Amino acid sequence: MRTRPTLHWTPPPDLPPGTTDLEPVVDALRAGSVLVLTGAGISTESGIPAYRGEGGSLSRHTPMTYQDFTGGAHARRRYWARSHLGWRTFGRARPNAGHQAVATFARHGLLSGVITQNVDGLHQAAGAEGVVELHGSLARVRCLACDAITSRRDLAVRLEAANTAFEPVAAGVNPDGDADLSDEQVAGFRVLPCADCGGILKPDVVFFGETVPAQRIEHCRQLVRAARTLLVLGSSLTVMSGLRFVRQAAQEDKRVLIINRDPTRGDQLAHTRVGLPLGPALSSVADALNLPAEEQTAP
Repeated sequence: MRTRPTLHWTPPPDLPPGTTDLEPVVDALRAGSVLVLTGAGISTESGIPAYRGEGGSLSRHTPMTYQDFTGGAHARRRYWARSHLGWRTFGRARPNAGHQAVATFARHGLLSGVITQNVDGLHQAAGAEGVVELHGSLARVRCLACDAITSRRDLAVRLEAANTAFEPVAAGVNPDGDADLSDEQVAGFRVLPCADCGGILKPDVVFFGETVPAQRIEHCRQLVRAARTLLVLGSSLTVMSGLRFVRQAAQEDKRVLIINRDPTRGDQLAHTRVGLPLGPALSSVADALNLPAEEQTAP
């Protein structure tokens, strides 16, 4: 039985304070075998807002859940109208200094892997290889009937042709690519079926309230076991999908380091939390390692 997702978390009063000292991160990367786990906070400097923290989208927006999406045509129309508009902005986002630094660390053999909770593909666009997309990718669309995978860009072309008069102005775009639109603005939007079988199309992402595939979780657990250090970047660790790996690392006596401006649900298990903006912080770490983060972005 699936339950409603955990959207908010209240920090306890005894959380250790954050620091501005990046030396533990530099030392860990210099030693190598660092597993990186990233959240929405690493993409904010690319123009994609985080869910939580100051200005986070959850203050104004409740994400679509799997139960709502599969439960009725009205919810799917609302999702696809908002997501189609959001894709125009989301699809133009480019990697920032944080993504570029992670890719640089990987190219120089300092990382044992990269796990991301994000669905934006910006790590790969920066040049990182072998990224585990814990929650899937907005660049793909899956049919719930025949399981066919198609390109989101191809679907966008089809949706544009089917909704030529759809030109609303959104109040904002969220980390899942969902634009803020009213029910009146999405009324009349035409949702398209699978071109192969006529089934229901869903972005190939794990919605809130949906289960991450067990095989993917086990792959990530193996990466934690093989790593010397777990470095968390830009995640509040509110949801269990990411927190479980911090707990595993702590149980296995791995070092846990976190760079996140706000307190996280994993702070009590971490050796340190650096409370700095990710782009400048990771660029400083790369400089300290004499590894300038060259920009390598996909076209």
